[in-house]
Amino acid sequence: MKTNIKYSLLLVLTAVIWGAAFVAQSAGMEYVGPFTFNGIRCIIGALVLAPVAMFFDKKDGVMTPWKNRDLVLGGCICGILLFLATSSQQVGIIYTTAGKAGFITALYIVLVPIFSFMLKKKPPKHIWISVCLSIIGLYFLCLSETFRLSPGDIWMFVCAILFALQIIAVDKFAPHMDVIKLSCYQFAVSGALSIIPMIQEKPVMTDILDCWLPIVYAGALSGGVAYTLQMEAQKRVNATVACIIMSLESVFSAVFGFLILGQKLSVREIIGCVVMFAAVILAQVSPAKKA
Repeated sequence: MKTNIKYSLLLVLTAVIWGAAFVAQSAGMEYVGPFTFNGIRCIIGALVLAPVAMFFDKKDGVMTPWKNRDLVLGGCICGILLFLATSSQQVGIIYTTAGKAGFITALYIVLVPIFSFMLKKKPPKHIWISVCLSIIGLYFLCLSETFRLSPGDIWMFVCAILFALQIIAVDKFAPHMDVIKLSCYQFAVSGALSIIPMIQEKPVMTDILDCWLPIVYAGALSGGVAYTLQMEAQKRVNATVACIIMSLESVFSAVFGFLILGQKLSVREIIGCVVMFAAVILAQVSPAKKA
């Protein structure tokens, strides 16, 4: 139980870092295009993780060689899914509202337990209650307008599917290999795939330098550190429980928006935050009672 709580707290920390990253992304978008921002942050993430992985190789011995077939395969699959998910999200958000984008993207909470059947991992019944609570919480937190389907919403649903598949891929590969190297490969692949759309945006170096802090935060912390924490935690935490905890990203983004950007939280949004926290607590407490 203590071990599960430890790794669950790692996922909470991941959600905190990702939540704060919305502030960084909001600031970065004022200077560069979305693909430029995502491409550079992924490259930074890979560059940060590579020496860290080498350090631990020397300190603890080589856990998984860089040329390990499964490591390379896992890194490529996770990297491709991450690139496709973030790209579809960037396209979709152009044609829909931020609230709907956040809500539809977070539907991976429902998709992950469904896709988990692919790995023959059937989520316990009480987890579905947490899933339903999470969706209700996200509805109150993200949606304030009338829900009408638009082309952007379809892109965001594709994004949710891809993020769910990325979580499933991490759940499959992370328990069997060096997660730092796996995360490094993931970002290297995603960064490489971002080069072509990044060139089409014709980024200017002075603009990139003007927003170096948001890019470095998104690349080093939100990318390199947070995704590595996700992979490390998913070694011990059920994929469905993990995605419920990581969905707190929406809660922390609202909190940091209030603290840093001065964005006010409505009563509706506060209710959404409370319901989502309740969903996470339920996902953690119920297995203990069952045990």
